Amino acid sequence: MITHIVFFKLKDRSLGSIEDTRDLILTLNGKVPTISHLEAGVDVVRGERNYDVALYSRFASKDDLDAYRVHPYHKEVVAELKSRSENIVAVDYES
Repeated sequence: MITHIVFFKLKDRSLGSIEDTRDLILTLNGKVPTISHLEAGVDVVRGERNYDVALYSRFASKDDLDAYRVHPYHKEVVAELKSRSENIVAVDYES
């Protein structure tokens, strides 16, 4: 199993923008078939060092993660997330 976690620090840190970004991430559910599990959440602390939105997803294999990365809808969402973000960090690990 591969876990893929991404944190987004947005340019517009208003609650509306943050919630809209979370909702955009959640649209990946059902549109990219290799996703085994996907969650997205809004940071509740809202501290200066905290990121605004987190994506947590799981894939059955590295091949499924690779297929997700090149899926056309994922690429569309990534382009929009990059335009909204000041910084993005990610980690992928096997468990």
